[in-house]
Amino acid sequence: MCGLVQKYNVPGPRYTSYPTVPYWDLKNFSGKSWQSTVLKTFQTNPKEGISLYIHLPFCDSMCTFCGCHKRITKRHDLEAPYINSVLKEWKLYVDLLGTKPVIKELHLGGGTPTFFSPEHLQLLIEGILLHGKKAEDAQFSFEGHPNNTTKAHLQALFEVGFRRVCFGVQDYNMTVQRAINRIQPFENVKNVTEWAKEIGYTSVGHDIIYGLPFQDCCHVEETLKKTNALRPDRIAFYSYAHVPWLKGNGQRGYKEADLPSSVEKKAQYEMGKRMLRDYGYNDVGMDHFALPTDDLYIALTRGTLHRNFMGYTASKTQLMIGLGVSSISDSWYGFAQNVKSLEEYEHLVSDGVIPIFRGHILNEEDEIIRRHILNLMCRFQTTWKKREAQVVDFQGIIQNLSEMKSDGLVEIDENQISVTEKGRPFVRNISMAFDLKLLRKKPETRIFSMTV
Repeated sequence: MCGLVQKYNVPGPRYTSYPTVPYWDLKNFSGKSWQSTVLKTFQTNPKEGISLYIHLPFCDSMCTFCGCHKRITKRHDLEAPYINSVLKEWKLYVDLLGTKPVIKELHLGGGTPTFFSPEHLQLLIEGILLHGKKAEDAQFSFEGHPNNTTKAHLQALFEVGFRRVCFGVQDYNMTVQRAINRIQPFENVKNVTEWAKEIGYTSVGHDIIYGLPFQDCCHVEETLKKTNALRPDRIAFYSYAHVPWLKGNGQRGYKEADLPSSVEKKAQYEMGKRMLRDYGYNDVGMDHFALPTDDLYIALTRGTLHRNFMGYTASKTQLMIGLGVSSISDSWYGFAQNVKSLEEYEHLVSDGVIPIFRGHILNEEDEIIRRHILNLMCRFQTTWKKREAQVVDFQGIIQNLSEMKSDGLVEIDENQISVTEKGRPFVRNISMAFDLKLLRKKPETRIFSMTV
């Protein structure tokens, strides 16, 4: 396995979209074309409902492992104006759709959503629901920071429909915590996990990261032992993405030499995966684990697991609207990203403009490739039809996979590819064989994190 790790540990996308953001066709994109795809998707099947992602960007300190878009501030007077802007943007989309949409899924991400007061978060959701209808089976979730999530936060969001929460744990070792500037005692995680279960949340998740600076297998082992003692319903066991070249993150605070080697990192993953399986957690996708009772695992068994800019989700809607600075929306036929400047964002929505600054409209080839990469990421297999083969050169893709087949990572039939158990840790590499845009124009500089 070590030889395979060294062989396939190359920069590659995580495929929360296809095409990936660096390969969007910006020249042929416009606000008008984006809005047209939004209407097309919504009007085709309005009863399906929509998903909402709301980006809450404020953090009171910089976690140096994080590559997300955020603003570091202690100013809580920014909360109310930002919420007002998000609600204005939401109203712009509702006016475009022409009716109150059914909201099937809603997620608060960041940044740090629990930077906001419980009262402001409740006002935000009440404002969203004023112009939308909550589906009977709606899934509302948020990301909570164990250090500042209070019982009042959990209670307030529960009252407006939230039943799932995910807490960022990362690692319990103090040396690692200092390196990533995330000092977070186990007691804090224990408190918020138990409060959530007491209040009635049906899915409590923990995020664990391997491959962090100064981290070793003993640290991961101890973290997972403590995690299992709290029995969260699902666990995201992520590979640390080292992308110090991205503007605005703090990953220049340590050297690459401080990171585990690819072999050590792989050992952390393999050990962690074995421990999680022993603890009764099932593999879901490439980096998620869930108890048999959790919606994410149930979606996997039913073949309804989905992946988008929010990661793996238990429900699927073709239309996902992203609200807030830097959020990315997905109309199924196109992608659009909001401006990243807080001041520009608030100015645009005040002027009645949907605040996007770039995007991509999918062509027929894009749509076909996207479906296959989604199948690989969510079901570890995909098949194609003769009509699709008239648009996409699947024989060429099979040729791209020939070495992976020899290494036992995939099995290939006439018009079907299946990822083996051995190949699951390399599903990003396997998906890259389908990524025609990446294959046609390989990046001259490093733009993706390593796949292992």
